[in-house]
Amino acid sequence: MLPGLLQNSRRIHDYQTEVLRQCGGTFEFKGPWFANIDMLITGDPDNVNHILCRNFRNYPKGPDYRNIFDVLGDGMINVDSELWNLHRKTTTPLMNHANFRTALERSVSQKMENGLFPVLDHYAQQGTHIDLQEIFRRMSLDLSCQQFLDKDPGSLCVDPTADHPLLKAIQDGVNAILYRHILPERCWKLQKYYGIDREEKLTQAGETYDNFLYPIIEERTEQLNNKTPGQQQPHHSSGMLTSHIENHREKPMKFLRDTFMTFIIAGVDTIASSLTWLFMLLAKNPQVEAKILHDILQLKQDNKVFKVEECHKLTYLHAAYCESLRLFPPLPMNHKTPLETDILPSGHVVTPNTKIIMPFYSMGRLEMVWGEDCMEFKPERWISPNGGIKRQPSHKFPVFNAGPRTCIGKDMAFSMVKMIAATIIYRYQFQLVEPHYSQVQLSESILLEKKNGLKVKFIKRT
Repeated sequence: MLPGLLQNSRRIHDYQTEVLRQCGGTFEFKGPWFANIDMLITGDPDNVNHILCRNFRNYPKGPDYRNIFDVLGDGMINVDSELWNLHRKTTTPLMNHANFRTALERSVSQKMENGLFPVLDHYAQQGTHIDLQEIFRRMSLDLSCQQFLDKDPGSLCVDPTADHPLLKAIQDGVNAILYRHILPERCWKLQKYYGIDREEKLTQAGETYDNFLYPIIEERTEQLNNKTPGQQQPHHSSGMLTSHIENHREKPMKFLRDTFMTFIIAGVDTIASSLTWLFMLLAKNPQVEAKILHDILQLKQDNKVFKVEECHKLTYLHAAYCESLRLFPPLPMNHKTPLETDILPSGHVVTPNTKIIMPFYSMGRLEMVWGEDCMEFKPERWISPNGGIKRQPSHKFPVFNAGPRTCIGKDMAFSMVKMIAATIIYRYQFQLVEPHYSQVQLSESILLEKKNGLKVKFIKRT
């Protein structure tokens, strides 16, 4: 089976989907005996529920996962047991705190008014197109750094050549990690040892992460250590970075580096990707955009940025976002290995040597999961008969994972995306100006990005 995999490695997500459709949702991949790349690929919701929820303890991240994502060290998505529980106990209360949510709303509003609007207005006045995916990546980087580190790198600006090194490092990192899922471990470790191809870029990306994060962490640590009794707390004293430094003084600085690099990458990648696919689908489905705009005009009477509370009333926008996530999940797959031999609900036997891939991208495109119209963009499938949002079980819609490891940033993602999307739709008309492709081209990355960007032309609404 290896030749077929290698031949389709540049379209791996669609290739997996095609194979799963033919195999009833679960496929056993057998590689050469010496390569140790036997895999079980499953998009069966019952299997996903068993792995992520019912038998969660038998499917930790494990050493294989840590090897693949070694650049994130001891970050939350990389660890198990006590260290994972420590992350959850520290981070979850902070992200659920009213101050964190208020700061998030303020940061998004300020970044749109001072960063996004000037950029979009500039290109609207020029009458030229813009790569909206790149704009969303820069905006997400600035917002993530502001929210987690109290530092705005200022990467969002009118000049499209003014790139930030951290953005390129994140891009190189997620591109390399995809191939670690496909290549035998010996191959990519050999490439890493000799500094070849994507592994060389991943090593350089790790150095960029260090050069960006360590000075920020050291500066904040020094400020806290030099604080005198009774001294007035700075404005960021209750921020995420300060709280982690004070709660983990016994931990090495690398632990903080790993923690916040995970936060930054997760924030940049998921928000930028989901916004990109949402706007692509809206541009291709103007009737959906028109319904969202109708709801917006019924609600909004001024030219300011939407607030989180206002976005709660935009049910159809929420449904459209869920539908775009179903078709284009920012993280298109999850990887697990069992501790002990297990039998999945589908009847497949998995052993500690079996690598299990759950392709969330493929799950959203299987008739057995979503019906015959699974390839259509239909926000209505998320609207209940009473007009509210129809909830789907997380193992059927595992965009934010499922079970104990459900993403703690889910509410944050929904708030940010709806604030940004609603405000842009209210202020601008937009249309695609890119060449027509019969099939959307995906980048070769563990993150679901659109190959060659999203070229869009904006016109200010009167």
